[in-house]
Amino acid sequence: MLSNSREESRRQECPMLRCHARRGVSIVAIQAALLASSSGVFAQSSNVVLPPVTVDAPAVVKPKPRKPAARTVAVQNRSAKPATERAAPAVAAEQGAGSARVSLEPPAAVARYQLPQRSFSVTAKEVDETINLKDPEDAVKYMPSLFVRKRNDGDNNAVLATRSWGLNSSSRTLIYYDDLLISALIGNNNTNASPKWNLISPEAIGRVDYLNGPFAAAYPGNSIGGVLLISSKMPDKPFAVAKETVSVMPWNQYGTKDTYVTSQTSAAAGNRDGKLSWLVSANYLDSYQQPLTYTTSGSIPAGTTGAFSALNKQGVAANVVGTGILAHSQQTSGNIRLSYDVTAQVQATYSFGIWNNHQVSDPQTYLKSAATGAPTFAGLSGFATGKYVWDQTHVSNAVAIKSDTKGTYDFDLSASSYNYLQDIQLNPFTITPTGVGYSQNGKITRMDGTNWQNADAQGIWRPYGYDGPHEVSFGMHGDRYRLESPVYASSVWNTTGDTGTGTLYSQGQGETRTGAIWLQDAWRILPNLKLTLGGRFETWRAQDGFNISTATNSAGAITSIAAVQQSQLASTNFSPKASLSFDPNKDWNITANFGQAYRYPTVMELYQNLTVGGVATIANPNLFPEQDLTGELNIERRWSDGRIRLTLFREHTDHAIISQTNLVTNPITKVQTPTTVISNVDAIRLQGIELSADKDNVLVSGLQLFGSVTYVDSRILADAGWAGIDPLTNLPTTVVGKCVPYVPDWRAKFGVTYRPNDSWAYTVAARYSGKQYSTLDNTDRVSHVYGAFDNFFVVDLKVHYNATKNFAFDFGIDNLFNEQYFLFHPFPGRTFIVAGKYTF
Repeated sequence: MLSNSREESRRQECPMLRCHARRGVSIVAIQAALLASSSGVFAQSSNVVLPPVTVDAPAVVKPKPRKPAARTVAVQNRSAKPATERAAPAVAAEQGAGSARVSLEPPAAVARYQLPQRSFSVTAKEVDETINLKDPEDAVKYMPSLFVRKRNDGDNNAVLATRSWGLNSSSRTLIYYDDLLISALIGNNNTNASPKWNLISPEAIGRVDYLNGPFAAAYPGNSIGGVLLISSKMPDKPFAVAKETVSVMPWNQYGTKDTYVTSQTSAAAGNRDGKLSWLVSANYLDSYQQPLTYTTSGSIPAGTTGAFSALNKQGVAANVVGTGILAHSQQTSGNIRLSYDVTAQVQATYSFGIWNNHQVSDPQTYLKSAATGAPTFAGLSGFATGKYVWDQTHVSNAVAIKSDTKGTYDFDLSASSYNYLQDIQLNPFTITPTGVGYSQNGKITRMDGTNWQNADAQGIWRPYGYDGPHEVSFGMHGDRYRLESPVYASSVWNTTGDTGTGTLYSQGQGETRTGAIWLQDAWRILPNLKLTLGGRFETWRAQDGFNISTATNSAGAITSIAAVQQSQLASTNFSPKASLSFDPNKDWNITANFGQAYRYPTVMELYQNLTVGGVATIANPNLFPEQDLTGELNIERRWSDGRIRLTLFREHTDHAIISQTNLVTNPITKVQTPTTVISNVDAIRLQGIELSADKDNVLVSGLQLFGSVTYVDSRILADAGWAGIDPLTNLPTTVVGKCVPYVPDWRAKFGVTYRPNDSWAYTVAARYSGKQYSTLDNTDRVSHVYGAFDNFFVVDLKVHYNATKNFAFDFGIDNLFNEQYFLFHPFPGRTFIVAGKYTF
């Protein structure tokens, strides 16, 4: 039966999977598995820093530290404090003493490891007052040059784009939540390899720090785009907080007119009892979403009405005949973090997270029979890809033990694991011949069994003592990423077992492993001049790659099958790093950074041939690692309550791994399927300028101005393997000299916050993104159509009110002027947000 109602969607939810959300997981068992599994496999983890130790540093003989005449804030704050002065939240410890605003101080990881990157930070208080925070990724909304591809509230495909890498580059940034890497380096896309933001409750965030570029030897080549550090607020006394947020978005596009409502409940609680501190957080989201995709056809089906005549981004007919994904999502997540003081100077931490998603999509057709007026699918099988039931349960574990002696030596040991306990999507194979329903048979797409582990052992050696002229840091790293991605045939698409008939439509599996050692020396040559040199040596291997692919007839019967055992790949590389920082006086800093980095192909880029949400992806098992050379020059002026920074940057990348998605038309059925292909591009170059500023008390007390402007000139320098055809002219195209896909030329943000007193904060902020292409030959010439990548200008409002010591309320509007734009998907229109928070 053809239905577009939400109630019908609820009735069609799969009974077989209804109880999955309550599946129990033993913390002890998970921890044992983490420590016992993958013997010999190391991994990568966060450099987030512990709170200061509870006793004075041990007495050691060391020369008097060099005291620069104009000492930087980072150095001023590096003295140990006794236990009685221990700061409550770990993220705020030993920071903020030199500025009127804590977020202007260097991140804890930068101070601990003397990292050379420039940073930008926001605290939980600033986020509360200025941002319509519905999901944790909203916290970076106004950071310079950053953009999160968030299509709806609770989007589990929200990728972080940076100044020079676009919104399909999930593995070109590193995102950490305390000791847990939430970047899913299993792939490099904006679907199933997107960061696992959902593990974080918004109310557990204490501070967010962003570090530019691949300039620190401590981070792998995935830091090409930068490193985002999210720190939880570990308590020193009892606290609890609960927040309810409701957002309402009216929608009217093509043939869909509705109002979509999302409700979200977030809570966190914690305490310190002697040596043990704990933080528990949870989040529940119930989200109805606007159409995320549309079903298109090269021609309007005969005998129907209701289609919307349209072109695709390349100017080819792509008539919109209905929605694709029109989903209702229910997500639950929880996280517990424990911290124990093993000694006065050594602290151990453990965190466990679980995330569950139950999502149902029920497409809407715009077509009606010209003869009867009844809704019809008109034989277009593309509607079946938007009809699904999807159930996911993922768990994470992280352990760490760290010292903070502020003496000659300190160490960090950490390990983390992420596991897909359940990840099953059920689809009908096609629509019925009558055009008014779905086929009984279908597909079962599974990713449960996919997992990864990371581990790091890091140390700090201060040969001349704390604050001495040399500080040497070093470490070892290892990781393992395992992909399991079978697609089974099923006889009854929404009631058969998890493996259906046992017949495989496709299979993608494989594994990558990386090992690394690194070394860095931060050398203060003069009181106001610091040279940082480092290097990272890495070995990488891809193995066990295996693919099955089949051809089928229109009813789903397999007509041919091919199985391929892929060849092993390996690479060994060294990445040098260098930084020179000069303080002309206490208010100015000039820093030049250089870094080479290798970004290795992910296991999904190599082996996953899959259709997710109607988008087909074709893997490439012969990819080369990317080799990236990045340099930047930063000039910064500081005040106690503000900062302005000018950055000139240039990147050159050889063998850049770039994917592009285009609509491919079936010549017989005229059905159009978005298809993503992945390839190495011989050489690209990106260069530009970024200007950012942030200042409190401008003209009047309580008035804060913040903003940034970024310009990027991106060019493809060489691609000998290119053989493209313009779909309009059928003539060969070239890519040399064309813009790099998914990199906008301009990106700008500007905001004003006025705080007349401690009770009120009023914010108006605007975001702009300029022209970007999504094809290597830049043939996507049509804008504001499904599949295009548009420029946009969006204005947001927020009013924050502290009604009492315990109660706070928010009212906001995102996309005030209801800008309608596409970044392949249609993005949210005007959205009204109301929130209330109670702090115990």
